[in-house]
Amino acid sequence: MKVKSVVLVSQRMLHKRPTALLDEIIRVDHAGELAADRIYAGQMAVLGSSKMGPTIQHMWDQEKEHRKKFEVLINKYRVRPTVMTPLWEVAGFALGAGTALLGEKAAMACTVAVETVIVDHYNDQLRQLMTDPSTDQDILATITQFRDEEQEHHDTGIDCGAEQAPFYKALTEVIKLGCKTAIAVSKKV
Repeated sequence: MKVKSVVLVSQRMLHKRPTALLDEIIRVDHAGELAADRIYAGQMAVLGSSKMGPTIQHMWDQEKEHRKKFEVLINKYRVRPTVMTPLWEVAGFALGAGTALLGEKAAMACTVAVETVIVDHYNDQLRQLMTDPSTDQDILATITQFRDEEQEHHDTGIDCGAEQAPFYKALTEVIKLGCKTAIAVSKKV
């Protein structure tokens, strides 16, 4: 018992509390990857047995890995998750399933909208983090890798006909606004 507590104390001491910026980044990215996981779960619930099933599954598998990584970072840096987590889980699943019920192209329009915001968001974070020479290189590498995979999801959505979804422009603008709002809220709450 005593050895375990010494090890836990040692591990905590190795990872001091993050800066306010890193705390915010980890919290909001954890929330975003959790929501993305739920969006793809919703799409799979509706379209999993369609021809889009394998494509959605591939993107979902990547999102699950992103979520796992941010769960590790939440614990490693002792960052408080957003209190909005339960809402983001439900909203994410509803968004994924709801757009999938409108059809494959609408589901891909959802993917394009979400990933457009997330790629821009990750790019903003990378610019901020690169101004600090003491930034954890693992964090930079993680965000860079995830940004690239989110861009791949965006491009997949375009290739799969997202722009042919009914009311594409209106649908994607509403989803983008929702994502930007969720990001702003998750940074602080």
